[in-house]
Amino acid sequence: MEDGVRITLSVPDFLALGAEWRALEEASEHSFFQSWTWVGCEAEARFADPVLLRADRDGETLALALANRTHGWLGGWLGRTLWLGESGDPALDSIYVERNGPLLACRATALLPALLRALLGTGWGRRLRLAGVDSAHLAAARAAGMVRLRASHPSPWLDFAALAPGEGGFLARLGANTRAQLRRSDRAYAAAGPIRVDRAETLAEAAAYLDALAALHQATWTARGKPGAFAAPAFLAFHRALLARALPRGELDLLRVAAGDRAIGYLYNFRHRGRVLAYQSGFDYATAERRQKPGLTCHHAAIQAARRDGASAYDFLAGAARYKTSLANATDTLHWLEVVPRRSVRGVVYRTVETMRPATEGLKGKGS
Repeated sequence: MEDGVRITLSVPDFLALGAEWRALEEASEHSFFQSWTWVGCEAEARFADPVLLRADRDGETLALALANRTHGWLGGWLGRTLWLGESGDPALDSIYVERNGPLLACRATALLPALLRALLGTGWGRRLRLAGVDSAHLAAARAAGMVRLRASHPSPWLDFAALAPGEGGFLARLGANTRAQLRRSDRAYAAAGPIRVDRAETLAEAAAYLDALAALHQATWTARGKPGAFAAPAFLAFHRALLARALPRGELDLLRVAAGDRAIGYLYNFRHRGRVLAYQSGFDYATAERRQKPGLTCHHAAIQAARRDGASAYDFLAGAARYKTSLANATDTLHWLEVVPRRSVRGVVYRTVETMRPATEGLKGKGS
């Protein structure tokens, strides 16, 4: 730990915390999911028993993290858990956080193991749950305690800097089969009129696009025998609130991709420091003809629009869906894990079984 750094845990004043969090964002390299736009959305409901971690030195805040506390069986003694950036309630957590972690000032990244150790060792959270964290957080967790790795998933993304200029630069790096399918699909849709991307400009328009996206998304996933992301009322409620926070700040795009007057599908993307995050989608598969691939055509149109707007990357977020790996040219890995004290009963058990147990916990509620 750096000299003079103090780490404290307390119950937050959410109103005051928002201003402090925004100030630290300016000194931090962070993801959209670590911003106050996301973390602070519906915070009072999602963090019903909150724990705020703060690291400071000489009155300067170096790190902030918000967790929720839950209690388990035997009076809670064996189930006291801190959920970093989550509630511990599956319905509330169906919003699916990724690229999670404490908000850290750029010059304080070395504090990460100490921060996780502080969360783990308070007596409140004898288990610490980390969802959607990168490999640096996994390494820090292993330095802080004993880790049970519950899942690891690829997170494919498209690095625009690696593409040659113009539309041909993107198409040239695709596999032959993907390129042929995309061209056929675009031609088939363009027969009804030019393919265009409409961006919601007002909250009312964004809400209408979100409703249309949800209807298409649910129709697709229920037809496959799956519940779909919007099956949980808390999911839609969160995103209605998020619209009002993120749209005025230019951090959110709701896009309608159409050919002439025909809607092909809708995309719900976040925008963060030049990066476009493809968070959710709804495509019209019901009326698609044989050569028409609504998902490919919609993402292709959105990628073109993002490049024209000067974005640096198009991030497909976690999951190994074929369209993601086909369109991406780079991949990160995100992890879902649990940390416990090394000398605890669970620590001994996890140390015994960690190398024997596969990571089987899959993506929940984020079908696209």
